[in-house]
Amino acid sequence: MSAESPGASDRISRWRESFRAWRWQRPFWAGLLSLLAGLPIMYFPYNDVNAGGFTINMSTTAGSASLIIGVLLVVLGLTMWFQPMVRVFAGVATILLGLVSIPVSNFGGFLMGFLLALFGGGMSISWAPGETPSAQPAEGPGAAPQDDGNGDNVPEPAGAGSAPDQEARNGRHRAG
Repeated sequence: MSAESPGASDRISRWRESFRAWRWQRPFWAGLLSLLAGLPIMYFPYNDVNAGGFTINMSTTAGSASLIIGVLLVVLGLTMWFQPMVRVFAGVATILLGLVSIPVSNFGGFLMGFLLALFGGGMSISWAPGETPSAQPAEGPGAAPQDDGNGDNVPEPAGAGSAPDQEARNGRHRAG
């Protein structure tokens, strides 16, 4: 008798599978990086930083602008998650806000928020929805031959440059 009921593990595995499907349908990591980019940009202008024995007060006249930039980055990260159709706009806006945060918000949250915004925005722009896999197995060229049981029909490993006319033409290699 186990202490864990089988219903709990089934619920957890179903939740993980549904979260994985949700995550694959949107630029999840781009949204997470953009959301995290807003946190140091909002944090540093309003709080004191202790470094060694020194207290560094980072209050600036542009504190409200830092707060606005940070909140917009968090909202853009959530937009990437819940509205993946506007991922290109959200990515471009994230990159622009990250660039604006350098002069406005203490070097973009000591470059942490700036770098997270650049990577998150770039990932959002480059993300594309995946194709649903087909249920039919591949047929035709490139399909593996069927084994007849005696080992005679086992494919040989492909070697690089096995046929010169297939791999290189006039000293140039194919790209794919």
